[in-house]
Amino acid sequence: MLQTQEEISRLKTIVQSILDEAKNQGASAAEAGLSQESGLSVTARLGDVETIEHHRDQGLGVTVYFGQRKGSASSTDLSPESIRETVSAACSIARYTSEDEYSGLPEKEQLATEFPDLELSHPWDLRADEAIALAIECENAARGYHAEISNSEGASVNTHQGIRVMGNTLGFLQGYASTRHSLSCSVLAQRGDSMQRDYWYTVSRNAHNLESAVDVGRKAAERTLRRLQGRSLSTRQCPVMYAAEVASGLLGSFISAISGGNLYRKSSFLLDTLDTQVFPEFVRIHEQPRLKGALGSANYDGEGIATQTRDIVSNGILRGYVLGTYSARKLGMRSTGNAGGVHNLTIDPGEYDYLGMLKQLNTGLLVTELMGQGVNTVTGDYSRGAAGFWVENGEIQYPVEEITIAGNLRDMFKNIVAIGNDVDYRSNIRTGSILVERMSIAGQ
Repeated sequence: MLQTQEEISRLKTIVQSILDEAKNQGASAAEAGLSQESGLSVTARLGDVETIEHHRDQGLGVTVYFGQRKGSASSTDLSPESIRETVSAACSIARYTSEDEYSGLPEKEQLATEFPDLELSHPWDLRADEAIALAIECENAARGYHAEISNSEGASVNTHQGIRVMGNTLGFLQGYASTRHSLSCSVLAQRGDSMQRDYWYTVSRNAHNLESAVDVGRKAAERTLRRLQGRSLSTRQCPVMYAAEVASGLLGSFISAISGGNLYRKSSFLLDTLDTQVFPEFVRIHEQPRLKGALGSANYDGEGIATQTRDIVSNGILRGYVLGTYSARKLGMRSTGNAGGVHNLTIDPGEYDYLGMLKQLNTGLLVTELMGQGVNTVTGDYSRGAAGFWVENGEIQYPVEEITIAGNLRDMFKNIVAIGNDVDYRSNIRTGSILVERMSIAGQ
């Protein structure tokens, strides 16, 4: 930890030198960021090592302002000469760009001033041979699970650690270390003419919180086997339940629709919906940016503005947008501390676990995989390729493939019936399974 703090201090000194150089070259304001990252990635397939990658990267970015004219440049070279050249390039761009009345550094009073330890850094002292053994153990657990597991796309182990420092000429200068580790496995199964693939993964900032290699392999095999001999469906309308691992996509589409860029461009189906009913009354969606050890935790956003615990939706009503400084100014509002995205977006779970959600679905479609990018943020029209399972009387009957599910997000959000407590914590969006009352299915 002492070495980490020393490195953060060293990088802070470099960032400050970048800001000083920008002022020396005539900039009225500037902001700069610097990152250093390293890691190990190992993939094993069919019991043998396929790839071993050690990676180490660094980079800096600087944005300067001449009044309200803006220029940016970046480099991977941290030498004093390179810093001068990078700042000079940004200044040259700024001198020739048009003025933009909304550009500039964030409001000083919004900058973060408190920096509690969020426990984001847990380095994993993992040697290459240990990572190889872990990947092979994971894949072997999957391949040996059942005779119908016929092939493998491999198992991968990844460990990453990095330091990020940012500062601006308003006096903000902060940095932090973080880690991210993962283990994944993907296998194929065959039964007669039916062949399927599926996968499972585990991810955490702390390697001690990862699922075991055997569990990851076993789940990958189980998920693959249950998809064999899938059927299509006739075209119909029915209830649709999004499994927790894909339900985050629905919330991602919602966040995109209330993000500043789409709002000020008037390219969102949720334009002018602040303080109106968007979801059923039981829905609460909120940010929890300071959860210790969580994947989306941060004390400040990409501009240095303090993150905040807040309700974005409560009682089904949209309470706030997702804004950085520029989009906020365009909309005549204030930044919500979301330059770079949301932080541990959470939809409050309901009373039902996974099996209870299937009972609530009763008869309908359980979606476990989505394909394609058929989401129109302007209109809300939604159409995605899907795979999953047909459910009757709360029990899975058979796997389903080669179908398309469709609807309009505005209606889908309002017609959410239940949210499960089977929460998936493996991303920045934390949600259980989500049951939508009715959607269209296009099949045979």
